[in-house]
Amino acid sequence: MPVNPGLDPYAASSRTPAAPARRAEAVTPNDTTDLTSYAKALYVGQAGDVKLLPVGADDAAAVTLKNHPAGYVPIQTRRVLATGTTAQYIVALAD
Repeated sequence: MPVNPGLDPYAASSRTPAAPARRAEAVTPNDTTDLTSYAKALYVGQAGDVKLLPVGADDAAAVTLKNHPAGYVPIQTRRVLATGTTAQYIVALAD
């Protein structure tokens, strides 16, 4: 069934980094390919290391969040790298 915009009272609302995400997509970590849409945040379902490229970073500027607990990562993200990521069940939250 397609999306029905008439049922979405927030369709015309301003989309900001602080606003709740409007889409969620399972992440398959990849060392060379960016996410389908850059994420405003990530959700980690099982704790572990998360190695990512923030939206404003070069490919060489990856950061690792060591032993990140299950929960939210409030970093705008363009890629979650396979090498160095041990966390599981990662979901990208986007607009």
